[in-house]
Amino acid sequence: MAPDRTRTPPRTLVVGSGFVGTGIARRLAAAGEPVTLASRTPPGAPRAEGSEWTALDATDRAACARLLARLRPDRVVLVHGPSDVTWCEDHPGRALAAHTAAAGNVAAHADGARVVLISTDNVFDGSRADNTEDAPVAPANAYGRAKLRAEQALLSAAADAVVLRVSLVYGHEPADAGKWLNFFSACAHRLLRGEPVPAPADQWTTPVLVDDVAEVTAAVLGAREPLPPVLHLGGPDRVSRADWASVIAKELGAPPGLVVPTARAGTRYASRPENTCLTSGLLDRLPATRDVPLRGVHEAARLLARSF
Repeated sequence: MAPDRTRTPPRTLVVGSGFVGTGIARRLAAAGEPVTLASRTPPGAPRAEGSEWTALDATDRAACARLLARLRPDRVVLVHGPSDVTWCEDHPGRALAAHTAAAGNVAAHADGARVVLISTDNVFDGSRADNTEDAPVAPANAYGRAKLRAEQALLSAAADAVVLRVSLVYGHEPADAGKWLNFFSACAHRLLRGEPVPAPADQWTTPVLVDDVAEVTAAVLGAREPLPPVLHLGGPDRVSRADWASVIAKELGAPPGLVVPTARAGTRYASRPENTCLTSGLLDRLPATRDVPLRGVHEAARLLARSF
């Protein structure tokens, strides 16, 4: 049965309750929209207040069919994992199978719902300083290959689908989140403990604040105009991880000498391409997204410093 298009506000299913998925659910719930998070395990802190949670193994086709039939969502956001680039490099087959199966399962049973897949800058090989939507894909690692296959599975099967590729997403996470923290939070907690922060000087990104990702995603979900199949979302600043860590240290009032520029080789960033940078040639042209402001690393660091 197709979603009820007369329902106001629309119902959204967010598949994946990690850092980004929870951030998107939080933004939608704050606007008074009914949101259900679905994942294998319940979301950690901070939770998306106002949203519901239900257990789901998105690689289980029958389970996806049952959930979508029960909820009949108007929109679906796919933010499923595994998302740890290093883990995916060590388990490429499992990563590929999980990403592809989840995207295919949702696409097969979305039944007219708009589906937005949050994808990655790792679908590019890093040879370009930036990448627009029409840049040729060439995945740099297992995570990029898995996400690209998920993109293809979704776009080939879902009638109303958009791939939103995002650059490195960051924001506040507590030190005890129980997993590898996003780069900003990992740096901040170490700096505040007075610990050195080795940060690659040879890996460049266009970091984007999680709240800005949530805002753009909400705009894409609600867009009334036809949308292109692929959109890019990167922050306004192109910065190396080492320089970015220095910005974080400055805003936290930490000694700048704690940031130790290093090479990405031999670190957990070794499988990342040299440039994980995205430029959008389309977001500023779309009525739904052109007025969404994106914060640079200096402004965002000042805002986030209050949380730490």
